[in-house]
Amino acid sequence: EGTFHDEVEIEDFEFDEETDTYYYPCPCGDRFAISKEDLENGEDVATCPSCSLLVRVVYDKDLFMKGEVVTAPAPAAKSLHTA
Repeated sequence: EGTFHDEVEIEDFEFDEETDTYYYPCPCGDRFAISKEDLENGEDVATCPSCSLLVRVVYDKDLFMKGEVVTAPAPAAKSLHTA
């Protein structure tokens, strides 16, 4: 895990409904971004596309997951070795 520039409450992020993404201003002038899908998957790192800073998003994971995790179960891997 890298070093975090800051820890930011999800309430402080701005939600964009069109992109389903949460944004927070970055010191470099751009914005940190984390998608709603990332949050639902338990991710808590928002990245800035313009610089290397990261912020840890402080949020209630249970609130986002709502038991509706849409990760498709991986089919049982039948390893087919074709020579």
